[in-house]
Amino acid sequence: MNNSSFASRQIGDFTVTALSDGNMAASLELLSGIETADAAQIQRDAGLAEPGNIHINCYLIRGPGRTILVDSGTGGLNNAGGKLGENLRSAGVAPEDIDTVLLTHAHPDHIGGLLDPEGQAVYPNAEIHLHPLEAEYWRDDSKMMQVAEHRQRNFLLARRMLTVYAAKLKFLDGAEIMKGIRSVWLPGHTPGHSGYRIDSGDQSLLIWGDIVHFPHIQSAQPGVSIAFDCDPVQAENTRKTIMAQAAHENLLVAGMHFGEPGFAHIQTVSGGYRVAYAKR
Repeated sequence: MNNSSFASRQIGDFTVTALSDGNMAASLELLSGIETADAAQIQRDAGLAEPGNIHINCYLIRGPGRTILVDSGTGGLNNAGGKLGENLRSAGVAPEDIDTVLLTHAHPDHIGGLLDPEGQAVYPNAEIHLHPLEAEYWRDDSKMMQVAEHRQRNFLLARRMLTVYAAKLKFLDGAEIMKGIRSVWLPGHTPGHSGYRIDSGDQSLLIWGDIVHFPHIQSAQPGVSIAFDCDPVQAENTRKTIMAQAAHENLLVAGMHFGEPGFAHIQTVSGGYRVAYAKR
């Protein structure tokens, strides 16, 4: 039985549901291009009681004969998130029901839920879709040796995931993944960072991954970057471009670090943009 407490949108033939994986702590000091006090004030003005919390969303897409998951949350790694499995069950979906996993990128809070504590596949029947530059990046020993030791664990996790799902791995090529759904390359946060756009009937939705981590801050000031960005300049350019497009098209947008409402429109305001969460 579907749980009506989850935010959902009907996009033509597809029902898209935002499923929370929980939260992770992230200091506002990870941001660059803004004073920490100013960032905290934006968070308080938005009514957020815990300015340093980042919420984690995944998205369930159900359409004609398909049960699709976009990202998998943390799997409980580093005592963060880990609620996706429970919320999937509440939405009436078992892991075996998932036939496709669309990955925005391979940071731990997006792929951690693909492996169980024994390192086995949580979604045994799912094809995994990922940009080829993403796999190339996480498999690159030279890139791994350039980062701090604690971040090298991210490379090892991505490699384990790629190995476990090797037989089911499909690389994005810009073509439709299935009728009505295609990938959108949004580089900068990671080399292969991608969103997924649904166009069905006369409705559209862009699931834009990690364009923002702190939605209120980085929409108000799109030049603000976060330490997790592989290429902050490219990430900033991508963010500005896709926000301008979303505002111009009045496009419904979903983000992995939006709040629990899950869906929003991007509104143009003085000096930047505003994330206006869509009402149910």
